[in-house]
Formats: sequence, C-alpha cells, structure tokens
Amino acid sequence: MSLDQLRQRIDELDAELVRLLNERTRAAMDIGRVKQESGAEIYVPAREKAVLDRVTSLNKGPLHNTSVTAIYREIMSASLALEHNIKIAYLGPQATFTHQAARSRFGASVTYEACQTIADVFVAVQKQEADYGVIPIENSTEGAVTHTLDEFLSTPLKICAEIFLSISHHMMAAVPRDEIRKLYSYPQVFGQCRQWLHDHMPDADLVAVSSTARAAEMAMQEPKSGALASELAAELYGLSILDRNIQDLVGNTTRFLVVGKTYGEATGYDKTSLCFGVRHQAGALCAVLDVLRAHGLNMTKIESRPSKSRQWEYIFFVDVEGHATDEKVKGALDALADHCAVLTVLGSYPRGRSLEAE
Repeated sequence: MSLDQLRQRIDELDAELVRLLNERTRAAMDIGRVKQESGAEIYVPAREKAVLDRVTSLNKGPLHNTSVTAIYREIMSASLALEHNIKIAYLGPQATFTHQAARSRFGASVTYEACQTIADVFVAVQKQEADYGVIPIENSTEGAVTHTLDEFLSTPLKICAEIFLSISHHMMAAVPRDEIRKLYSYPQVFGQCRQWLHDHMPDADLVAVSSTARAAEMAMQEPKSGALASELAAELYGLSILDRNIQDLVGNTTRFLVVGKTYGEATGYDKTSLCFGVRHQAGALCAVLDVLRAHGLNMTKIESRPSKSRQWEYIFFVDVEGHATDEKVKGALDALADHCAVLTVLGSYPRGRSLEAE
C-alpha cells in the first residue's frame, strides 16, 4: 500500500474507534445511573481490575500491555467523569508524587483537590467534599508514613485500593550548583538521598517542607537554593534539573492508599489491612501472630504506633494476603477477636502493581 492509502486506512480506523469509544461511554453512563439509583459505589476497584486483566489478555500486540493499560485507564477516567463529577483529594500541591499516584489510578479526566496535610485528605472524604482520597502509606527505603497510620486510628474511612509508584528524585535549581546554599524537600526524600547528599552537597542546609512540589516552589522563589523533587515539579516551576536519579537505592518505591467510605468485593488477588490492640499481658502479640499462621495467612506488613488512649501501649497495623470475605481470612478474624482488645478491618482491596514515575 502507498503512504496515502495507509493514511486513509488510519483515518477509517480512527473513525471506527471514535464511534466505538462513544458507544462504550454511553454504556458506562448507563451503568453509572444504575449505581447512583441503587446507592452503589462509583469507583469499583474489583471491576477495574477485571477490565484491565481482560483487555490485556486479549492483547496480541504490537502494543505492549503497559500501553493498553494506560489507554484503558484514560477511557475509564473519562467515563467516570461523565457518570459522576468525581473528585479525588490528595496530599498536594500539584506535582507531588501523591498527585502523580492519583493520576496514575484515576486518569486525567476527573477533578483533583490538593490538600495541605494527610489529615485534610481524610477530612475532605469524610465530609463528602471529595469522593476518594489518595495518601502515602510507606516507602521501600524509609518505611512507614506515621501520619497516615495515626489517621486510621480515628477515621471510619476504609482502604479500597493501593498504588505502587517507582520514584526517582532529581536535584533542581534556578541557579548553578556551586551557588546553592540551601536545599528544600520532603523529609523522607532527604532520607532516601542521604548518601548522595553527603557525597555531593555536604555543606548545604537541608530544609524540610510539606511536599516535594512545595520544595520546588521555594527553590524558584529563593536565591541560592535548590530542591529535591520530581521532573514534573521542575517543569511546573521552571527549574533546571542539575542531577538526575539521586536516590541512594535502585527500585525506590512508595506505596499509596485510596480511601473511601467502604471497600469492595473480592477479586481473588487481594490484600486486607487490619489494626488491633492486644491485651497488656505476656505473649499477647505472639498469640495474635500464631492465629494468622494457624489460618495460613501470609503477613506482608506489620507496624506499631503508640496508643492514643494509654501510655506505653501500642496499636499494631498488619497487612495479610486475601480478602476479608475469604474463608481463611474470615476464620482468622473470628479467632482474633478472642485475643485483641481492639480489632478493626481497615479495608480489603486488590493488590497493586508497580508503576513508573519521575
């Protein structure tokens, strides 16, 4: 075929694609009306996973599955925006890694609301000022985000999805490197770039701020300053990237949670998050862990935080594989009630997959 014939074929296929996309969107809008009439959740992670699994299984190339997934996320994002004026609260401002994580899950078509603190994200969802919230929970290098854990002690919200984002940090400024006297960033980012900072910027003052995007903003405004932040932040605030990928460890990944009013149904590839307090007696925690082992549950995470009610007592946060409705998990939860002073299921949700971000 000639070049003109190939281009004509592309035009014909585009016309058919646009027709089918609108036909699919009309069907999605009908589903949205049914969900609103029945009071069902707008965002259904189990259904999202089923759709993505199905379309990637149908893919015969040459498109990679990652490309197919990205395309369908945007299709679903556009449908969600038409079904319901969905709003996502996230730890802001714009261009934070949390913002990127939220966009990687919900796409470009929905409305995003930047919040100043993690607590503000929870409040926005609880007050129905946002439909869902996205917050960081842990980093593979620096560990748990304790502010998020603490919020779960006093909220009725549930975890309905998780997002893994592979993260790269860059050093940026509006001045040459030899003029930089002060570096801004989020506290955990300094920890993730500790060795690089020691080797390359040992005399710089490190100033912790609320987000990497705020760090880039400060670097733009203040003379003789720089920031450790994302490529998107550099673009947003007009900074030059002086050094790329300065994190100490390859594979630096942050896990984020999507919180809403309830969690969804099982998919067969799920995770359940719990928090519990044990009685103040010898072997209490061991007894709880023995219950999980006896029911064949694989524990993927355990963290502790001080109890807000009594000094020197602790609340434990645990993730296990499986859904709260699975027979093994349900049996374990029933047995745990005999060993725990407090026991809460924070959510059951599909296990996430790693995504790339800079």
